[in-house]
Amino acid sequence: MLSNREGCTMKRVITLVSVAVLGTALITGTLRAQGTPQSITAKRVDVVQLATGYRASRINGSPVYNRNKDNIGTIDDLIVSPTDRVPYVILSVGGFLGMGTHLVAVPFGSLQVIDKQMRLPDATRESLKTLPEFKYAPD
Repeated sequence: MLSNREGCTMKRVITLVSVAVLGTALITGTLRAQGTPQSITAKRVDVVQLATGYRASRINGSPVYNRNKDNIGTIDDLIVSPTDRVPYVILSVGGFLGMGTHLVAVPFGSLQVIDKQMRLPDATRESLKTLPEFKYAPD
């Protein structure tokens, strides 16, 4: 059993060793990683305006109409390109109950939202069917 005096000396030794280890870590950069500024820059977003935007969960399954209000397809999915980060909608065109459908990729920016409807003004089912067929990559 340690005396009171030996206990105080032991606490001082532990404190000095702790300070030495901490000082060495700071000097060598071991702890700098936690305080290093990130390369990600934050951008202020108008959250009120953003909240009035289009949610992917509400876009999927939406019918798409042309200028004549003809139903020309249905949005099957929303995909962001891995290279240029441009969002695309995957449209399901034609078919019946999922059979014989033709999937095509269309830039999201080419869609218009008019009266809460997704529209691709100058498209027809036939013009969409001439686009290359989109196939999902295997997982």
